[in-house]
Amino acid sequence: MRLWTSDEAAQATGGRVTQAFEITGVSIDTRTIQPGDLFVALKDIRDGHDFVGQALEKGAAAALVSRIPEGVAEDAPLLIVDDVLPALERLGAAARARVEGKVIGVTGSVGKTSTKEMLRAILSEQGKTHAAEASYNNHWGVPLTLARMPKDTDFAVIEIGMNHPGEIAPLAELARPDVAMITTVAPAHMAAFESLEGIAREKADIFKGLVPGGVAVFNGDLDVNDILAGGWDGDTIRFGEDETCAARLMSVELEDGSTRGVAVIDTDHVDFTLSTAGRHFAANAVGCLAVAYALGADVAKAARDLTLWAPPEGRGARETVSLPVGAPVELIDDAFNANPTSMAAALEVLAKAQPHDTGRRIAILGDMLELGEKENAIHEGLAALPWFATVDAVHCVGPLMRSLYDVLPEGRRGEWFDTAKEAVPALSALIGPGDVVLVKGSKGSKVSLLVDALRELGQVPQHSDE
Repeated sequence: MRLWTSDEAAQATGGRVTQAFEITGVSIDTRTIQPGDLFVALKDIRDGHDFVGQALEKGAAAALVSRIPEGVAEDAPLLIVDDVLPALERLGAAARARVEGKVIGVTGSVGKTSTKEMLRAILSEQGKTHAAEASYNNHWGVPLTLARMPKDTDFAVIEIGMNHPGEIAPLAELARPDVAMITTVAPAHMAAFESLEGIAREKADIFKGLVPGGVAVFNGDLDVNDILAGGWDGDTIRFGEDETCAARLMSVELEDGSTRGVAVIDTDHVDFTLSTAGRHFAANAVGCLAVAYALGADVAKAARDLTLWAPPEGRGARETVSLPVGAPVELIDDAFNANPTSMAAALEVLAKAQPHDTGRRIAILGDMLELGEKENAIHEGLAALPWFATVDAVHCVGPLMRSLYDVLPEGRRGEWFDTAKEAVPALSALIGPGDVVLVKGSKGSKVSLLVDALRELGQVPQHSDE
């Protein structure tokens, strides 16, 4: 399906084309580029201009560039602009302007990507829905997601993130959401902010992008509610367990591998089931139902369709790893992000999980990063979480997690490793048949290496005596 003609793209970006073309997608990565894509030559660690020739050889319909790259013919299909990133932003803005459907913006300290996928699951059953395939929530990810948005989109879900002050507002103003949702505000990125209140003010900046008549949806169970509420003077919907919430989670029951919830959306009672365990997932599910309500969608159908959602890889996804001998291992892959709030939620999920046979509950926890000056005390404070009482062994990875390791009860204290790479060779001795294993940490802790290593244990061929 045609996404942009060369004339449309040139008009949107203010660039000039070397020849006519039609594109069916937009890409910034030659490794995943598809025939018909517009290759965007962004400058990051590498200069995308160095890969234009490769992109064209792989079937790219054209390339968005600020100069004709060396080795590329002058009559190659190019869209030449002054600066590539601002041009991509203008292309995203043009895509937003031509869409008559509804746009939803999602931010929050925890759960942005999972919530984006939850909204994709329920809205796809009620209209043509567009959302990024990955966590594209930064200064290039948001315009890229918008630029890829088909003209006939009914619902678009745009994830918006930040690491430092001042990042959310311009992205929100680019996306111009009809509904903007804040999942929660937690002590993440504290190294760049003086306080939780500062993070709340930054998150509330997503409301600056709301279109006139837009609706602000935010977690109503937070101490910083007044700051969030002050970010928008139009219609608002609070979600959560507090009795003041218009979208209220009345009850939640965690089972091994599922979550059952009861909610009131405005005045309607709805039951919902999630195909994974997690109290935090239930709270965000109610937030998604609040978004559906704000959009005028069928809330009862959206509640039923929540069963279609599963958490993405690295964000609480569960899988079974068959070992060469004995019962399989149940892996809870939560290796992409971590802060105290999400750590507590993940440990509750582990506590509710039922090991096979004589298996155990095992936690492998990596450093929580960007927590500021109190990072060691915050890691040590995790020991007070009640869910540790149900965990058989806690293995810690990273210098910050040493603070937790040193205060764990001896009966549950496993091994400590300075890096994830050092832990990989020991993994087979840390887990056993029937175990449920949670791997959790910030992306920078690289505990995803242990997720990969655990999967590889399941690929070891069984030896036969025949």
